Amino acid sequence: MMKVVLGRDDLAEAAAAAVAETGTPYERLDIKPVHRASRGFVDGTGADLCELAIVTLLQAIAQGREVLLLPITALGRDQHHTLVTLGRLTVDDIEGRSVGVRAWSQTTGVWVRGFLTEQYGVDLRKVDWRTYEGAHVDGFDDPSWVTRAPQGAKLPADFLDGRIDFGIMGNELPGDDRIRTAIADAREVAAAWAARTGFTPVNHVLGVRETAAREHAPAILAAFDALRTAAAAAPTAAIDPAGFAGLRAPFTRASAYALEQEVIPRAVDFEEIVDRTCAALGVPASRLGG
Repeated sequence: MMKVVLGRDDLAEAAAAAVAETGTPYERLDIKPVHRASRGFVDGTGADLCELAIVTLLQAIAQGREVLLLPITALGRDQHHTLVTLGRLTVDDIEGRSVGVRAWSQTTGVWVRGFLTEQYGVDLRKVDWRTYEGAHVDGFDDPSWVTRAPQGAKLPADFLDGRIDFGIMGNELPGDDRIRTAIADAREVAAAWAARTGFTPVNHVLGVRETAAREHAPAILAAFDALRTAAAAAPTAAIDPAGFAGLRAPFTRASAYALEQEVIPRAVDFEEIVDRTCAALGVPASRLGG
């Protein structure tokens, strides 16, 4: 039985049909939101093929967990607009102020903090960072210069009530007319960043358990082919790269940001990721868009 967690119905249906043709039993686990499946996947108690955040996968690989990248993007999006404030403050005021983020390892936060250092010259250690939960991968603690909010505190409430000056929020952003982006013309800035780097930030990719890859290689490869075709037909195809070649730049940049921010304990080279996946599946990198 191959257990799968995918948030997008189009990808899940494509994978199910492809795996069925190989004769491998398939079950789509109903776990919503999909990030709740990450811990079980990493620990080996959950799905065999799982949608998860790119940073969660980097943390797992850095820690030597038996998880691999199947190079399909499940979610990509602009991120500059997720740095928000209620008042007159802007990104130029962020040093010395408080900024809340759900978790230090949250992928949206990693991208935004990378932009802060890269584009705005922010010293991250001069910001009063507040986090509200830990990582999906056990064994990682927040850096010493990051403060955990009191137990029971919630980021949206702290933000709306003025207990923090800025928030980094994507899907959890509350509806309130007072909220505005801290980066002026954030969408335009994001488009310019993507044009310069050649990619839109990647949030979610697909991971596969190493044991599943070795035991069910034909099914995993069939799923990859079907997922790649389905992803290419989706409305978001232009910003959701597939294949090792397409994901090389996003992974390399995200890994560099994560290392700088003490989200991962060591550098994770993309070639390490490619080699491990190919070894488990018994294929060359070119088979997976390498």
